[in-house]
Amino acid sequence: MRVVILAGGLGTRLSEETDRIPKPMVEIGGMPMLWHIMKTYEAYSFTHFVVALGYKGDVVKRFFLDYRYRHADLTVDLGAGSVQTHHSPHEDWTIDLIETGLATATGGRVRRVADWLPDDDFCLTYGDGLATVDLHALLEFHRAHGRLATLTAIRPPSRFGGLVLDGDDVTEFSEKPQIGEGWINGGFIVAKREVLDRIVGDDDSFEADVLEGLAADGQLAAFRHEGFWQSMDTLRDVRTLQSLWDTGEAPWAARWKVRS
Repeated sequence: MRVVILAGGLGTRLSEETDRIPKPMVEIGGMPMLWHIMKTYEAYSFTHFVVALGYKGDVVKRFFLDYRYRHADLTVDLGAGSVQTHHSPHEDWTIDLIETGLATATGGRVRRVADWLPDDDFCLTYGDGLATVDLHALLEFHRAHGRLATLTAIRPPSRFGGLVLDGDDVTEFSEKPQIGEGWINGGFIVAKREVLDRIVGDDDSFEADVLEGLAADGQLAAFRHEGFWQSMDTLRDVRTLQSLWDTGEAPWAARWKVRS
């Protein structure tokens, strides 16, 4: 089954980084967010990726073209114009890097990679979010419920610490309280291929034009995820994820060996 990763947005809220690189290429622990997402899927045996490129897509292409060289020992024969790699650890991934336009909306990007999705179902997620979603359980849930699509519903942590009050006294600080009972779309979607027929053109939003339509038709299921989830929208988010990585407490990496 293919995994579509939306990696073409402008990432304007993270302009400190995205003036020079696309948002999914912002690094956590020396590797791009995109790589972390792919490692998460690989941990559940998903290894064929379709990356929908847009803004600065050449940066993503160059990263994967140079990937083996970056992590290998090299012998360069300048006279012969040859390069040999030695001790080259690399993931066993197949990656389709597809240009989907600079200004194309999320639905349009999915539509543009339709020819690269031959199976009855495909996975879809965003290039700026990490989680500890059990992807096997998600897929089983999707197939058991028989809807056209299933999204992962999460309750994001507040960006502000909370207080527990007893009258006029503060009794406790809560660093990352949940926002009430509200659920939001956390990505990590599974959809049937016929969902692609609901996308008309480049300006269609996958969220507003596709998911909302599926919900109205009773064809959208929600897989509730209570565990770790973190988007990367601001520099503060980048620092949060980097801190988790640096302290060896990155929850999303629990199923795969952390690269030294």
